[in-house]
Amino acid sequence: MKKNAAGLERPHGINHVAYRCRDAEQTRWFYEDVLGLPLVTAPVFEEVPGIEARIPYMHLFFQLGNGETVAFFDQPETADESKFARADSFDRHLALEVRDEATLLAWQKYINDAGVSCLGPIDHGFVKSIYMYDPNGLQVELTCRTSAYEEEMSDPARAHASLAGWGRRMRALKEQKFGAAAIDRRSRRASRPG
Repeated sequence: MKKNAAGLERPHGINHVAYRCRDAEQTRWFYEDVLGLPLVTAPVFEEVPGIEARIPYMHLFFQLGNGETVAFFDQPETADESKFARADSFDRHLALEVRDEATLLAWQKYINDAGVSCLGPIDHGFVKSIYMYDPNGLQVELTCRTSAYEEEMSDPARAHASLAGWGRRMRALKEQKFGAAAIDRRSRRASRPG
C-alpha cells in the first residue's frame, strides 16, 4: 500500500473524470459506438446537490477496460454554445491508454473509417498518441507506452529538478500575466482577502 507524506493511503485509481456535454445521445454515439466504451449508467437528477438548485441534469458514465469511467453532464439550462468550442489540448484533454502501437494504429484506422478525423501518431518519446475531438469540443487522445516509458516515469528527483528549472525559467512571465500572489498561493485560506 503506497502512502503519501502524511501516511494516508494514496488514491489507487480514477473513479471518473467528468465533463459537460451538448447532448447525451450524441455523446453516447462517440464514446460507445466509436470508442467502444459501454454506457453503464445514466441517472437523471432534478436538483444540483450541495446548492439545492432545481436544475435537472443527466449524468452519463462510460466504462474503460479497467472499470474506471469517463462521465458527462447533460445540463442544457446553464449551457451555451461557447462551452463546446474546441478546447486547446493545453486547457483540457482526455488521454486513454491502449496496449501497444499496433493497437493504436488499428484504432486510428477504425476511427478514421467511422468518419472522425484523427491526427497522428505523434511520438512524444515515452508515449505515442493519436488525437481527435469528441462532439463536445473535448480533445481525446489514445496513447500507448514506448520502451522509454518506465525510465521516464521512474525518477522523481529528475522530475522535481525539471520542475524547479521550469519555475525559474517562467517565473517573470507568470508574474507579469498572473501576479506573484496567484502563483505563490498554496491554500484556499491564502486566497481570501483580509
